[in-house]
Amino acid sequence: MSKGVLTVVSGFSGAGKGTVMKGLLAEYNNYALSISATTRQPREGEQDGREYFFKTKEEFERMIAEDAFIEYARYVENYYGTPRAYVEEQLENGKDVLLEIEIQGALQVKKQRPDTLLIFITPPNAEILEQRLVGRGTETPEVIAMRMNRAAEEASYMDAYDYIIVNDRLEDCIRNTHQIIQSHHAASAQQSDFIRRMQKELEERKERKA
Repeated sequence: MSKGVLTVVSGFSGAGKGTVMKGLLAEYNNYALSISATTRQPREGEQDGREYFFKTKEEFERMIAEDAFIEYARYVENYYGTPRAYVEEQLENGKDVLLEIEIQGALQVKKQRPDTLLIFITPPNAEILEQRLVGRGTETPEVIAMRMNRAAEEASYMDAYDYIIVNDRLEDCIRNTHQIIQSHHAASAQQSDFIRRMQKELEERKERKA
């Protein structure tokens, strides 16, 4: 069984990255969604190990000390992080693990695991991004302006990602994302075990014939 690919998906608020990830999970059976750990209290209907791994502050800080996170951050009063053990288990089982996090977390993951695939989801242009935020009907004009300003800052990091995928038609975006992740299985960084085995076999054959 080949090892899975760890893919970090980021994008502007309103770009549709969550919808793309739901589409991948619904249409293909080789994906697993990374579950984050958090110190915030569960909301109504949330279950430990499904939406999040819920931890106390002490438990979370002990995990930090044990280097148990691929990445973590603190927002306001709560910690959020990606548990290393869960991700590694899914990858070893051949699952392609999807991780939806913001840019700073994505760059943390890439630094720790250079074989990570970074994908950035974006609408075709800024006007459509604003239209999508307005179309949600859930945010005030002030919040929308704040999200657009944040997007302008985030755009400066787009070239740090391996692939930029334009979410114009959702079906095309899901299919393109899937194809990119599957092609990454052939990347040399993903094939280190195979490369070492081939090198060893060829060296052994060379020695036998010497």
